[in-house]
Amino acid sequence: MNQVLRKTFLWMFLGLMVTFLTAYVVATNESMLYAVFGKFYFVLAIIEIVLVLVLAVRITKMSPTVARILFILYSFITGLTFSSIFIVYEMSSIIFVFLITALLFGVLAFMGYVTNADLTKLGTYLMMGLVAILLSYVINIFAHNDTFEIIICSISTLVFLGFTAYDIKKIEALSNTIDEDNLAIYGALQLYLDFINIFIDLLRLFGNSRD
Repeated sequence: MNQVLRKTFLWMFLGLMVTFLTAYVVATNESMLYAVFGKFYFVLAIIEIVLVLVLAVRITKMSPTVARILFILYSFITGLTFSSIFIVYEMSSIIFVFLITALLFGVLAFMGYVTNADLTKLGTYLMMGLVAILLSYVINIFAHNDTFEIIICSISTLVFLGFTAYDIKKIEALSNTIDEDNLAIYGALQLYLDFINIFIDLLRLFGNSRD
C-alpha cells in the first residue's frame, strides 16, 4: 500500500474514533443531549454541511494543518449529532453493525486497491444512484413506508460500498496532482463518509431498537 493510502486510512480511523467517542460521551450526558438536540441541532447541521463542502472544494488551496483541523472538527461535530444512535439502538447492535461495516468496507477497499479495472465510469452511475437515494428519502418522509425504507437502505448500502472501491482508485489517480498531505485528508473524508453511510444504512436494517 502506498504512502498516501496509509496516511488516508490513518486519518479516516482518527476521524471515526473522534465521531464515535464524541457520540458516546454526549449520549451519556443528559444536559449535553438537550443542548445538541434542542438549542443547537440546526446550527450544528449547517456547520456540518459547510465544513464538508469547504473540505471537498477547497482542500487543494489549504495548508495541510488547516485541512487536518477542519477534518477533525467535522468529525467532532458529526459525533455530536451522531449521539442519537446510542439512545435509539442497543449497544450490542451498534457494536455488531460496526464490525460488519468494517468488514464490508475493508473488502471493498481492498478490491478497489488491487483491481486494474478503470472505475471512472462507475463514478457517474454511483452519483446517479446517490441522487435517486436522496430523492427517495425525501419521498419517504411523507410516505412513511417501512418496506420502501428497507429497499432504500439496501440500495444505499450497495451504492456506498461501490463508492468505497471507487474512492480508493480516485485517491490513487490523484496522487501525482495534489499535495500528499492534503490528498490524505481529502481521501480520509471521502472514505469516512462512505463508512458512516454504510454503517447508518446497516444499522437501520439490522439494528435492534431500545425498548
